Formats: sequence, C-alpha cells, structure tokens
Amino acid sequence: MESLNALLQGMGLMHLGAGQAIMLLVSLLLLWLAIAKKFEPLLLLPIGFGGLLSNIPEAGMALTALESLLAHHDAGQLAVIAAKLNCAPDVHAIKEALALALPSVQSQMENLAVDMGYTPGVLALFYKVAIGSGVAPLVIFMGVGAMTDFGPLLANPR
Repeated sequence: MESLNALLQGMGLMHLGAGQAIMLLVSLLLLWLAIAKKFEPLLLLPIGFGGLLSNIPEAGMALTALESLLAHHDAGQLAVIAAKLNCAPDVHAIKEALALALPSVQSQMENLAVDMGYTPGVLALFYKVAIGSGVAPLVIFMGVGAMTDFGPLLANPR
C-alpha cells in the first residue's frame, strides 16, 4: 500500500488543482478537435499541446530558475536572495520585492538562482528565446503566408 501511495504522490496527481484539471480537459478537447475532427489542426494542435505541457502538475516546465528556487523553499537559499533584495527571507516578501525591483536586479536574481543549481523549465526557455525576443510571431506569419494558396486569386484576379 505504501508503494501505491508513493506512486500516486510521485505522479503529481495529488497536487492537481481545479484550474489545472479544467485546463487539461480543455487542452485534450483542443487536441481531439485538431486530430480526430481535422478542425484547424495547424492552430489547435500547438495550442492544445502547449496547454497540456504547461498544466502538468508539479512538473515545473513553465517555471524560471528563480521561480523554481522559490517553489523549493530552501531556507538558506531564500536567505541569500532576501539579503540581496533587502527583504525578509519569506517567499511572499521576496516575490513582492522582485515585483518592485528593476529588471536588472531581477536578471541578477535569476542568474543567482542558476548559479545555485536551478534550471528553467523547457517552456520558460522557449518563451525567452522565441516569444520574448519577438522571433516567434515572425516565423508564424511567414509559415502561414507560405501555406496560403494564392491559386484562386491568380486564376480570377477581379
């Protein structure tokens, strides 16, 4: 019985919130519409897959290195971050101080979390590289433009 309990706790299902459960169902619905019903698969498949990945409980795929550090609740590491931010070594106080901090200070804290051994999740890296830099919208619009069929327009140019 203990091994079954350990398995359930290790899967993350014990940490599934109501919002995550709803979003997982919506993501599965979008995937079903894209695959089974062939309804806008180029749009719904990535949206459904991204929603599925980002709502897996306790996976930390969308967390930055600093958010992973704060979720880990290590008192020594929180004290180091709090000392740099001049606030109490409490997760809520650190989050409030980070919200008010300059972007350069936030970047320093992120680098400090990486130095402490925390890594950002794959979705956080994707956001930083593709969306944060502004490359993803350009690639998406180029892809949609390349897939556009101009045959009817060229055949009958009114």
